[in-house]
Amino acid sequence: MRLRWPLAALAAALLALPLLPLFAGTPEEAPPLTEADVRFAEGVAALKAKDPAAAEAALTACTTLAPARVDCWWELGWARYLRGDWEGVMAAWAQVERLEPGHPGVASQTSTVKGKLAIEALLRQWSGEAPPPRPKPTGSIRLRAVGDVMMGSDFPEPWMPEQDGATYFADVAAALGDADVTFVNLEGPLCDGGSTNKCKEGSMCYAFRTPTRYGKLLQDVGVDLASTANNHAFDFGETCRARTEATLKQLGIAYSGRHGTVAVKQVNGLSVAMIGFHTSDSAHNLNDQKTAVALVSGLAARHDLVIVSFHGGAEGSKAVHVPNGPESFYGEDRGDLRRFTHAVIDAGADLVLGHGPHVLRGLEVYNDRLIAYSLGNFATFGRFNLKGALGVGVILEVELDASGKFLGGQVIPTMQVGDGVPMLDPERRAVTQMSSLSAEDFGARAAQVSADGVIRAP
Repeated sequence: MRLRWPLAALAAALLALPLLPLFAGTPEEAPPLTEADVRFAEGVAALKAKDPAAAEAALTACTTLAPARVDCWWELGWARYLRGDWEGVMAAWAQVERLEPGHPGVASQTSTVKGKLAIEALLRQWSGEAPPPRPKPTGSIRLRAVGDVMMGSDFPEPWMPEQDGATYFADVAAALGDADVTFVNLEGPLCDGGSTNKCKEGSMCYAFRTPTRYGKLLQDVGVDLASTANNHAFDFGETCRARTEATLKQLGIAYSGRHGTVAVKQVNGLSVAMIGFHTSDSAHNLNDQKTAVALVSGLAARHDLVIVSFHGGAEGSKAVHVPNGPESFYGEDRGDLRRFTHAVIDAGADLVLGHGPHVLRGLEVYNDRLIAYSLGNFATFGRFNLKGALGVGVILEVELDASGKFLGGQVIPTMQVGDGVPMLDPERRAVTQMSSLSAEDFGARAAQVSADGVIRAP
């Protein structure tokens, strides 16, 4: 096909067209970076590199150059957090709140920092005073303890036990309450409202919220001590954590989890203190071993017996063994549990109760003190995988003399049926599992578990 226009005419026509940008939609040239921008970027990079000194220097410069920049104050708080400068963190985040009231994260994070400050104040107080004199203790206590308890959740939709929980503990109530003191790990808050930031739309959500009226079920079966140091205690934020604590207090159940909280009970003339740890800064942090040792040492100087509860270790049916060294789960540091438990016993703990892996683990006797590395799932309704080893639980009985020495105990095997109703286990699987796991993991220090479930020191 031949062109109908001469080339000269075609060229003239093209030149007459209006000029267009070479690329449609080309963005305007970005404004030049300010000195504050540069310092902010340097600070964030230093934070990622875990260099808090360099981060603080750069971000302090940013706040000087641009005092109204919320992002500089926020990240400056994190730089000071890495250094453990809790007063400095509060000062930086106070500026964030002043410049942007309701800034996401300020309420929950400042709650954690206030807890850190409370622990520092408590340790300073203890270092400056002599422990009160106490008469030499006599007698003994018999404790029964279970692992994870979550009695149903009304979020994201109600999934609760039959008869509103009236018969939920019926099969295990007598065994659970038959003790001088009974312990549970309360997995998730007791709350009737609130909101969670834990779940994204379309994702599988593991945020629990049990109505406060279910706290009465714990009281009715004789629960005296509850750990709230775990990864679900903060599922519905500070509001519901406070509501949980208020509910437990009203019911006469002593709790520990939030920084500085210690559960104390007078039992058979003995002062018993229980302190809960978790592998994050939302509670007493078991990965901060220096502070853990200081806390336990201070409690041992002021109470006859000290119980340490911890929520740590990897999770799932393959996590039945306690490794030598640290554990991780989905990239999260879940603690060096042998190191932690031995350290707190050396500091004065008399019994260590573990939970978190959702399966049973072995029993170790260290310096005449018993360590239960995981008590597994006990009563976790509706939201937990209960297949195989995940559905096997235990009521652990432990007898201690007045000095804290382990005198003996019993494995009372349990299981969960249906959606997670706790019942005594006629197959007695917990006995077999805890016997073999103890021997495999701890050798000469393994607690001896007989075929009838009796526990003895090695």
